Amino acid sequence: MHQTHKAIGILGGTFDPIHLGHLRMAIELYEALDLAKIHIIPCFQPVHRKLPVASPEQRLAMVQCAVKDEPALFADDREIRRKGLSYMIDTLMEMRSEMPGTPLALLVGIDAFLGFPSWHRWMEILDQAHIIVAHRPNYQLPPTGLIADLISERLQHEIAFIHENQAGGILLRPITSLDISATDIRKQIAMGRNPRYLLPDNVYHYIKQHGTYSIVGSKHEI
Repeated sequence: MHQTHKAIGILGGTFDPIHLGHLRMAIELYEALDLAKIHIIPCFQPVHRKLPVASPEQRLAMVQCAVKDEPALFADDREIRRKGLSYMIDTLMEMRSEMPGTPLALLVGIDAFLGFPSWHRWMEILDQAHIIVAHRPNYQLPPTGLIADLISERLQHEIAFIHENQAGGILLRPITSLDISATDIRKQIAMGRNPRYLLPDNVYHYIKQHGTYSIVGSKHEI
């Protein structure tokens, strides 16, 4: 079915805290895929990992700080408003109801995609959105199994497909590899070290101002 709207990207996660790896991935895919916008959606309660250190409200505020000067990116609070376990299928169905004529493109890293069959109602996700798999150099996809079968059935090579169809395709896109870890950032901050150039300056200002990750008024000024 031909669509008249550009696809909207969706990047979900805990963002505890959001860092330059997340943001660089978003901007590169926004430009490479000619997306209308990317919704960055911090989850309320993750399903496949332990609870975040920062509260949902703090993580949302950090995302808002990170994207406030970038019109391509939008801080979407829907999962935090919804509360409860944050299932991507619920988010996609909600967005589909709000934007019935707009293709949706779910942006995931290669590691997350390899675990895709463990997601809640995973087989329904491709009914609601395309999946854009951001990979690093020398990545490996399994030659057999559910992921291999899914790629064989759904892989697309033309960017136009995600704009001309509402859902159903899988695209593989290389991105710049930035080996930045939110866990390491939290550890550095808690130890009083300066995390500059790993996350946006205004996000670190928020962290210092609010004592997130057990630091208030760090000696490092940025």
